[in-house]
Amino acid sequence: QVQLVESGGGLVQAGGSLRLSCAASGSIFSINGMGWYRQAPGKQRELVAAISSGGSTNYADSVKGRFTLSRDNTKNTVYLQMNSLKPEDTAVYYCNARAVVANITERATLDAWGQGTLVTVSS
Repeated sequence: QVQLVESGGGLVQAGGSLRLSCAASGSIFSINGMGWYRQAPGKQRELVAAISSGGSTNYADSVKGRFTLSRDNTKNTVYLQMNSLKPEDTAVYYCNARAVVANITERATLDAWGQGTLVTVSS
């Protein structure tokens, strides 16, 4: 019902920058919020940054001041600008969207997840 297309992951050296993007598509009635989670080996998935439909943002303490989340509601797309990257930022980053979807019979609210994009920061 909802597909999330992620891009922008890759390999960078410490101090470098990457920009992740995530575009939602499908039978979407509205998007309540979008954001990024990440999961490093041996650790649970954690919130990196999220933005509500009203524009409120929430960042993990570990990325505040370095990462910036922006949105384009018209395109149902979010962007995560990651600056001053550190080796501890290395993880698989997953896009998330809380969307109201519609089909022929009903509307429902669900969380959609992207396939994940790998960010590797070398020292």
